[in-house]
Amino acid sequence: MLRQRFLTAVILIPSALGLLWLGGWWFSVAIGLVLALAGWEYVELVRKGGRACWIPTVIALTWIPLADLAWPERELLGPGLVLAVIVSLVWAMVRFDRGDADPMASWALTVAGGIYLGWTGSHFLRLRGLEEGLLWSLIAYGATWLADSGAYFVGRAWGRRKLAPRLSPGKTWEGAVGGLIVGGLSAALLAALLGLRAWHGLALGLFIAALSPIGDLGVSMIKRQVGAKDSSTLIPGHGGILDKIDSLLVSVTLATYYVVWVVQ
Repeated sequence: MLRQRFLTAVILIPSALGLLWLGGWWFSVAIGLVLALAGWEYVELVRKGGRACWIPTVIALTWIPLADLAWPERELLGPGLVLAVIVSLVWAMVRFDRGDADPMASWALTVAGGIYLGWTGSHFLRLRGLEEGLLWSLIAYGATWLADSGAYFVGRAWGRRKLAPRLSPGKTWEGAVGGLIVGGLSAALLAALLGLRAWHGLALGLFIAALSPIGDLGVSMIKRQVGAKDSSTLIPGHGGILDKIDSLLVSVTLATYYVVWVVQ
């Protein structure tokens, strides 16, 4: 299993960084595909929990913010969201008419999942499109991955107090502190190496290390509720797409607004 995880990572990480470096339509299409697959995994998780979830609306809601960024002059976000919500409401009413005992829960899960994935996911493109966005994206990704690794190894070595026993039994407060230290220092070092201010990297790394686990724990909550170990088996040794981007969805959102509000 460890060998399989390593080989998969050797392929995925350079591919992800290569697409990030290319930017433009290459990166946009890749993010669109990633979010669509994550949306499909979310729908399957909801169905395992005994609820209905309409995949066309989930996919549409993941793509609408991306389309709005691609064609800002058309102002697609508002009309697109309204249309997707109304169409999915009609779908829920049809289900009710056909005997669904709780169509509003299915409608709420459909809309909430799509908006969450689409809106946070759009920040992959928003961050990349900023001035020095490539560099800040590298810092955000690096801080997320390294903080997660730091939390894992510190937790295994010294972890005693559980952080969220029901959501993620393996996470500890000691690991969280280790992740905070590793995330902050690694982001500061990356910023310095990339020619940016190290203290901005430190601050952003601390924010990411402290808050990005929310994304991981949120997806863990869904998986625990429906009795699933991973979001899917799409990535050998790593689970699903949603398992790999859950923390990054929070990280890139934090990084985008940190750069816009503090750095620029």
